[in-house]
Amino acid sequence: MRKGLIALLALAFTMALVLPVLAEDPVPAGTQDQRPETKNLRTEIVKLKYVRAQDIQQLLYAYVSRDGHIQFNSNLPNLLTVSDAPDNVEKILAAVREIDVKPADVLYTVQLVLGSESDARTDPELQNDPVIKELRKLLRYQGYTVLDSTLVRVANRDRASVVLGPKAEFALVLRPEVAADPKAPTIKTDVQLSQTIREVKTVTTSEGKVLPLETATKNTMPIESTLNIKSGERTVVGVSKLDGGDKGLILIISAKVVD
Repeated sequence: MRKGLIALLALAFTMALVLPVLAEDPVPAGTQDQRPETKNLRTEIVKLKYVRAQDIQQLLYAYVSRDGHIQFNSNLPNLLTVSDAPDNVEKILAAVREIDVKPADVLYTVQLVLGSESDARTDPELQNDPVIKELRKLLRYQGYTVLDSTLVRVANRDRASVVLGPKAEFALVLRPEVAADPKAPTIKTDVQLSQTIREVKTVTTSEGKVLPLETATKNTMPIESTLNIKSGERTVVGVSKLDGGDKGLILIISAKVVD
C-alpha cells in the first residue's frame, strides 16, 4: 500500500512538469518567434532662427508618421522637438531648412507731395516726373511741391513707421507682405498716413499783446490703404484734400525687394 502511494505521487509530479510544456504551441522548424519589435525613434531638438515653432508646426505634420510627434513650448518659441522614424525626421529637418530662412527686406522710396489749385509753382525734381504728369491730367492741382521724402527699409511682414513733414506732423506706417514669386514678386502693403494738427489758442491782454493760451491737438488719418505693387514699380497711394483750402496731400511710393 505504501509503495502504491509513492508511485502515484511520483506520477502526479511528472505530469505537473510535462503538461505545461505540451500546452505550448509548437514552433515550426525553420521559423523564428515573431514578437513585436520596439519602434526605433529618433529625437531632435531644432533651434529656429527666423520663424516661430507655433507658426510652422502644422506645416510639418505632413511628414509625421502615426508614431511620431512635433512639440514646442510657448515659453521657448524658437525651439522645436521632433521625434519620429529616422527617415521621417530627415524629411522634417529638410522642410525646416526650407522654411526657416531670412525674410525678404522691402525698400520703399516715399514722397509726400503737396498739390495746389491756385499756386502753379512746381519743384524742379517734379517737373518731368511721369507720375506727376499723369496727375496733372486727372487732378485740378496746378502746382506740386515736395513736403518730404525718405527711404524706408523693413523686413517682410514687419511694421515700420517714419515721421514726415516740415514740422514732423505726419506719421507713415508701412507693413509689407511679399508674395512668393521669385520671378515677379508682388508686394502687398498696408499703408497708414496720419496727421497731427496743433492749434494754438491765444488771448489778447489789455495792453494789446497776444499771448498763447493753450494748444489743442487733433489727429486725423488722411490716407489709409492696402495696395499690391510689383517690385520696382512706383505708384500713387492716395490723395487727400486738406481742410479749409485748395491744397491736397499726395503720397507716392515705390517698393523693391532687396537681399
